[in-house]
Amino acid sequence: MEEHFSEQRLAAVLSSAFGTLALVLAGIGLAGTMAYTVAQRTREISVRMALGATRRNVVGLVARKALALVLAGAALGLPAALGIGRLISAQVPGVAGVDAVALASAIALMVAVALAAAFLPARRASRVQPMEALRYE
Repeated sequence: MEEHFSEQRLAAVLSSAFGTLALVLAGIGLAGTMAYTVAQRTREISVRMALGATRRNVVGLVARKALALVLAGAALGLPAALGIGRLISAQVPGVAGVDAVALASAIALMVAVALAAAFLPARRASRVQPMEALRYE
């Protein structure tokens, strides 16, 4: 039995490895994008802090931006995933085309990765001293 399923097991392991790699790369890309966005908006964040915004407000601002990016990606990727799933189910017998639990868990996992990726830039943005940031402009 083990020899019979070795090809399927290899395909499953490779699919999992590539999926994990894609998730890590997406997290790194999102963290880089958020760090760049925060660096570009340093002056705005400084003005917000000088006018009374709390660190919690600044972290929320950066986290909302990251979530907006992930939800936009999910809105674009979900129809593509549904179409590809139906195509695969038509070509491979015994494969379900649409798995709502898998799609929902993938989106939830990406939201968690986005929040983790946005945490460091958000924390850095919340520690900006308004006078120092405005002085360099």
